[in-house]
Amino acid sequence: MKLQVAIDLLTTDAALELAGKVAEYVDIIELGTPLIKAEGLSVITAIKQAHPDKIVFADLKTMDAGELEADIAFKAGADLVTVLGAADDSTIAGAVKAAKAHNKGIVVDLIGVADKVTRAREVRALGAKFVEMHAGLDEQAKPGFDLTGLLRAGAEARVPFSVAGGVKLDTIAAVQEAGADVAVAGGAIYGAADPALAAKELAAAIA
Repeated sequence: MKLQVAIDLLTTDAALELAGKVAEYVDIIELGTPLIKAEGLSVITAIKQAHPDKIVFADLKTMDAGELEADIAFKAGADLVTVLGAADDSTIAGAVKAAKAHNKGIVVDLIGVADKVTRAREVRALGAKFVEMHAGLDEQAKPGFDLTGLLRAGAEARVPFSVAGGVKLDTIAAVQEAGADVAVAGGAIYGAADPALAAKELAAAIA
């Protein structure tokens, strides 16, 4: 299982600083949607230039113009780009077309999708590299939230998947047991007093 750090900071300098601290412990560096909205495509290029050996994940959460939006992110240096699972099939297919042209990948984010199992299978058939079983920050803030539903959906769908939303040291084992291909940790790393140590401990727990 790969470890992905989700960088939900708001400046390129802050993102570069965090990436520099944790890169040796993670496989994938994700640039969060707020970061890309705040800084533009240049942050993708900056991270890829600083860490050319890492998979750079641009969390665009595309909902329309799939081929166009994926193409501009790939040209900026992204290796993986997200499209929302709620998008039309043609949007996902367009993004996949761009990914094939660049020899890159599309991840379909199932945030807000009620039937994650069915949609996961559908978008995998459309060419998604993997799907993301994702609970957003707002959902995580609701009383009683836990990872169980995401893990169950991932295990049942039987397609390559990542898990994002509440992944931390005390849940990482359950994510791995569910068969996830990628564990996505955001606040557990960037919100830690020592992000490098937090990433190192997560990587060690996976290993």
